[in-house]
Amino acid sequence: MKMVTAVIKPFKLDDVREALSTIGVQGITVSEVKGFGRQKGHTELYRGAEYVVDFLPKTKVEVAVSEELLDQTIDAISGAAQTGNIGDGKIFVTSLEQSIRIRTGETGVDAL
Repeated sequence: MKMVTAVIKPFKLDDVREALSTIGVQGITVSEVKGFGRQKGHTELYRGAEYVVDFLPKTKVEVAVSEELLDQTIDAISGAAQTGNIGDGKIFVTSLEQSIRIRTGETGVDAL
C-alpha cells in the first residue's frame, strides 16, 4: 500500500477528484494549506499599500492506494492538476504500513 500526497492549485481540485474517481479510487482526504516553492510568494497592492504574500493557498490531497493503482493514481493527479505554469504542485509517494477500517476491523488493502 502507498500513500500519495499531492499539493495542487485549489481550482484544480474538482478535476483531480473526477480523474481519481474515473480510475476507481474510493476515497480522498483534502486539506486547505498554504506554502511556497520556487515562486517564493508574490507582492500585492491593497488600498495603496504594497505587501508581500509569503505563503500561497494550496490544496493537499491524500490518497491511500494499493500498489496496483499507484501508477494510475499518479498519472491521474498529474494530468488533472497540470496547467503548465509555475506552482502546479508536487506529488509525494510514501509507504503505508497498515490501514484499519474502524467500523469493521478490516485491515490492509481490504480497509481501503
